[in-house]
Amino acid sequence: MSDLDARIAQGRGDQPADLVLRGGRVLDLVTGELLDGDVAICGDTIVGICDSYEGQRIIDVTGQILVPGFIDTHLHVESSLVTPMEFDRCVTPRGVTTAICDPHEIANVLGAKGIRWFQDCSRHLLMDLRVQISSCVPSTHMETAGARLEASDLRPLMGHPSGIGLAEFMNYPGVIHRDPAALAKLRLYQRGHIDGHAPLLSGKDLNAYVAAGIRTEHEATNADEALEKLRKGMRILIREGSVSKDLEALQPLLSERTSPYMCLCTDDRNPLDIDEHGHLDYMIRRLIQLGTPPLAAYRAATLSAAEAFGLKDRGQIAPGKRADIVAIDSLEGCHAQLVLAAGVEVTETAFATRTPVAPIGRQSVRAPEVAPESFRLAGNAEATDVIGIREGQILTDHLQETIAIADGDKAPDAKRDLMRITVIERHGKNGNIANGFVRGFGMTAGAVASTVCHDHHNIAVVGADYADMALAANRLSEIEGGFVVARDGEILAELALPVAGLMSLLPFEEVRDRLVELRAAAASLGITLEEPFLQLAFLALPVIPALKITDRGMVDVTKFEIIA
Repeated sequence: MSDLDARIAQGRGDQPADLVLRGGRVLDLVTGELLDGDVAICGDTIVGICDSYEGQRIIDVTGQILVPGFIDTHLHVESSLVTPMEFDRCVTPRGVTTAICDPHEIANVLGAKGIRWFQDCSRHLLMDLRVQISSCVPSTHMETAGARLEASDLRPLMGHPSGIGLAEFMNYPGVIHRDPAALAKLRLYQRGHIDGHAPLLSGKDLNAYVAAGIRTEHEATNADEALEKLRKGMRILIREGSVSKDLEALQPLLSERTSPYMCLCTDDRNPLDIDEHGHLDYMIRRLIQLGTPPLAAYRAATLSAAEAFGLKDRGQIAPGKRADIVAIDSLEGCHAQLVLAAGVEVTETAFATRTPVAPIGRQSVRAPEVAPESFRLAGNAEATDVIGIREGQILTDHLQETIAIADGDKAPDAKRDLMRITVIERHGKNGNIANGFVRGFGMTAGAVASTVCHDHHNIAVVGADYADMALAANRLSEIEGGFVVARDGEILAELALPVAGLMSLLPFEEVRDRLVELRAAAASLGITLEEPFLQLAFLALPVIPALKITDRGMVDVTKFEIIA
């Protein structure tokens, strides 16, 4: 009997279903009703609901509510600090059965090879990892990345089964000013899906951006911005990551009326936050706590996400849909009791059957050795540009401070919360070193260094002491990248990320534990930020207003130029 014959026969009840979920109630994502009856599954497909079925295997879900598997509409697996295999283990048991990723972090280090590695990994996971094609490698002309991808490099990557379309188009000035290289990439996907990335873009500039065929946006950080983008045809992806926390600002906009056009995403979320709070399950819980109707919250996490990205085979518990199902304790609790991914029960036994994929990107940190003198900031004017951190956002303020020059250097000043921030080119291209100032860490001593440095992933260091900054930065080369905290000439804590300087080879549980140690070490330096490492990473991303720093210098993002 063919698969089609079997699905029809099992759906009609002529044959026992392969699997039956019995005793639960199904959340209807169209009406909001809770439907009684069994859920019958044939292979990887739901074939029956709202009726009684016999099954070769029956799972009792009495008292539980069945919802479709959650769909994270935009994320970077690399920001979880673990490989795709470990990311699968980390979030699929929480009900995330589809994740739409942009592998541009590894692409900025390794180029097309990194994207192909993600495509290969996607074939071996329990979750369905959809791999978008990275559109902006590097994100701008104002940084040194490990690779550059033009339209001609992207074309051979198209057509993979994991693909949906073109990942977030961060170079929004390139779009609205019709840069030929940007337009060449957009033309590749004129009849496909293109993800957006346009923080604070408005008016005619936004019209032009959307007219290019760009359909989604995860960078809206306030309700007015999101509403304008909704009105202009974009699907809004509410983001709640480890640094970028926009859920509370956008929650008032999410209603049963708007939910067909709004989705959920995490963008960048690490295993410690996932362990302490959750993933999309946390977002659903929090939205409902804030007053969002449960139908709107679950619809945004499932059906609306599927529709926004053209995934017509999922997003509902209904006949003919992919058997991605989460049994939860309650709509308000959203704690997964059972997860099915394409009909496979998500267990450690199931994870053990996956085919491993060999890591790539080893020995990718080729930075120059630095000395304390490398962090001096010469200048002939006391007026100084300073990056102002907004905790919980990747937007920054462009501050101006008067900083005295002593012995030819503008030194860090802990009393004024003015710390040195430095970016060191680490791809072996030019050895650039750029120094600047940042306010918002609250640190009083030591240094923190990282190779997770969006999106070029050079070395970023922030510190109060030049010798500690040199120690931390040089240690990153020895451990093949990662995070380091140093003070008084000693390494207090570290996490090695040897896969392209971005991902650990450890299980996610061990990465979580190392992050606990790193946070404690950072706090001992006086740092007050809840997530200092990813906050540091985003200070080097020159497509997010207003002031950033790359290996080429301080960047005025509003003017889209390096400050002379």
